Amino acid sequence: MTDQTAPSSPDPRAALRRKTIVLVGLMGVGKSSVGRRLAAALDLPFRDADNEVEAAAGRSIPEIFAEMGEPAFRDGERRVIARLLDEPPHVLATGGGAFVNAETRALIKSKAVAVWLKADLELLARRVSRKDGRPLLKGRDPMDVLREHASLRYPAYGEAHLTVETGDTAHAVAVDAVITGLKIYLLQSESEST
Repeated sequence: MTDQTAPSSPDPRAALRRKTIVLVGLMGVGKSSVGRRLAAALDLPFRDADNEVEAAAGRSIPEIFAEMGEPAFRDGERRVIARLLDEPPHVLATGGGAFVNAETRALIKSKAVAVWLKADLELLARRVSRKDGRPLLKGRDPMDVLREHASLRYPAYGEAHLTVETGDTAHAVAVDAVITGLKIYLLQSESEST
């Protein structure tokens, strides 16, 4: 009697692991928390661009803003994201302004799959009001800042490969929505290339 194992079925999520998945969107939308869970679901490493910028600069983001200003932060952010995109596929959560930079956006679009996580501004305002340490909110009303950012950033976010509407639901629901969106996007991309 020979020991024959049944052929294993192909991993249905293997296609989702071929490219880095970059999450973009406004502050508070859950790029990091959804990103960690998405990476676990897809068995991919997770990277947070803000954490990587802090490690590279040797200081916190609020310190970078205070000591060097937003332009210096954005320049460092662009360089860090470029480096991360040269790594093997992973899930990357970016800062809210990263995808607005034309050079960063073009790099992400050419080397990765960009996913815009989009949520209602009032929900985002409630979320960001609960946390300190967001330099762009310092001394300002979160709703005013989010409205400004939406008007300035939504055109850039609209260039992401796909948009996933998230709401006030469990992160698992958002992860499932991203995975579904990625599958649809990849099927469309494959059919367009054939």
